[in-house]
Amino acid sequence: MAERFYDIMATDPRARELLALHPQPLTAIRQKFFEFLSGWLGGPQLFTEKYGHPRLRARHLPFRVDIKMRDQWLLCMYQVLDEQVADPLLHMQLKQQFTRLAHHMINTD
Repeated sequence: MAERFYDIMATDPRARELLALHPQPLTAIRQKFFEFLSGWLGGPQLFTEKYGHPRLRARHLPFRVDIKMRDQWLLCMYQVLDEQVADPLLHMQLKQQFTRLAHHMINTD
């Protein structure tokens, strides 16, 4: 999921402002996102073991996260879900969870 998410972000022109917020190359952030998703989805707590509690909103405060950034992030994540999650119930549940998470990250009007 993490790899595909950043592939989409890097190639879809609708996510260009979101991509611009990320340090290049995307190698390190891909790994961090994978580690976060591992724990967030119930697997090994790789991110927490390496960096401590995710505190996602606090970690993203240095960046302007507005509705436009939220929507670009969700555009990428929804495409990942559409491509990789075939089970309709799981797809819906993950979409709801990612949507809630994205809304929570907004830190500016």
